[in-house]
Amino acid sequence: MKICIGSDHGGFELKEHIKSYLTQKGYEVLDVGCDSKESVDYPVFAKEAAKLVGSGKYPRGILICTTGIGMSMVANKFENVRTALCHNTDSAEMSRAHNDANILALGAKYVPCELADKMLDIWLSREFEGGRHQRRVSQISNKSC
Repeated sequence: MKICIGSDHGGFELKEHIKSYLTQKGYEVLDVGCDSKESVDYPVFAKEAAKLVGSGKYPRGILICTTGIGMSMVANKFENVRTALCHNTDSAEMSRAHNDANILALGAKYVPCELADKMLDIWLSREFEGGRHQRRVSQISNKSC
């Protein structure tokens, strides 16, 4: 599976860890930035990942900043993007099972590397349940919602 990943300076270290973890597991990972812990503007990187996921070029994306809030706010402005800000394995699983989330947002301040690994294993392997949840996901996609 192809995954794009982006972060700001606050999420840089966790992004680097996740890139290595996913590459070792055989995923194709595209890093859309940033490239250091030097201060940057998170919307730049959230937009790049959201464009790739929203267009279908990358089926999944991961965005990381200090809290995950800013990244998720930006990414969810893009069509065909459902970004879920998750802080534990249960929320990561439910974001896929019930919401068909295609971008996972993480807050580096709250999610240590070991927990991120567990969350990613669940989030990347969990399928969307569809059924009654499809109706709700369709409502999310409806701009008049």
